[in-house]
Amino acid sequence: MSSGRTELYMVRHAESPFIFGEERTRGLSDKGAAHAQELAHIFASIPVHLVISSPYTRAVETVNPIAKSKGLEVVLHEELKERRIEGPDHRSDWEVLERAIKASFEDLDYALDGGESTRQMQQRAIPIIERILEEYSEKSIILGTHGNIMVAIMNYYDSQYGYDFWAGTSKPDIYRLEFESKRLVQVECLWEKVTG
Repeated sequence: MSSGRTELYMVRHAESPFIFGEERTRGLSDKGAAHAQELAHIFASIPVHLVISSPYTRAVETVNPIAKSKGLEVVLHEELKERRIEGPDHRSDWEVLERAIKASFEDLDYALDGGESTRQMQQRAIPIIERILEEYSEKSIILGTHGNIMVAIMNYYDSQYGYDFWAGTSKPDIYRLEFESKRLVQVECLWEKVTG
């Protein structure tokens, strides 16, 4: 790590079978659990000072092997949970939801009925990120996260991160964000380097 820089590793959760109504509690598939173990190997030689996560089970299960290997607890933050794309009683087709995600990165205030806009995600998540960047300045932090909230956080610091970037991410995925103070200066994808 470059001197004076804080590293935030965004670890998007591994594969998790979709179950309607179990957004918070659904865990990883067998393949996802195997990938979570692989992530711990990737971080074996990387110093980690803090592991934080969305409270959703699939995010926690993805970073837990890393935390265990480092002798750390996973610290949960409700504010880092995934975005609700639409209200809980709606069951729109994936095409409708994907169009809404695209629109939400073109217009930060756009949301489907009962859903959350990109700006609303940023308003709840960024204060946590900023506090952690301050408290763990020049250290390495892992964030167990989800696709939408991950890209919303990155978009706050650099508007080039939007729908197209989101559409190109995988499960799991790892992005190393380097900050100088609270300014994002570099982003590197680590997962494709390992798997590609």
